[in-house]
Amino acid sequence: MRDLMGMMSKAKEMQAKFQAMQEEIANMEAEGQSGGGIVKVTLSGRFEMKKLHIDPSLFKEDEVEILEDLILAAHNDAKAKVEAEMQKKTQEMTAGLPIPPGMKLPF
Repeated sequence: MRDLMGMMSKAKEMQAKFQAMQEEIANMEAEGQSGGGIVKVTLSGRFEMKKLHIDPSLFKEDEVEILEDLILAAHNDAKAKVEAEMQKKTQEMTAGLPIPPGMKLPF
């Protein structure tokens, strides 16, 4: 019975840590860029676009498609950085736990 109480205590502790980690991730920001920095996108940890910077040199009518592609590339770069940071924090938190490979946390 003591083992069960200990496991419950550990589970509550882990849940609190995951909740704190989720809040930390939600408050973080990642900047992605493309075209050598002429387009920059900043995303929150919830993948919400917070900022968009476009170098004025791109405001030419015949280059709209290029601008659109650069915005998408910058957004994807920022998203990849947020996902990498989330994975890193999750791995740090679950280090040493017997979690099956491929199981994604937080649940």
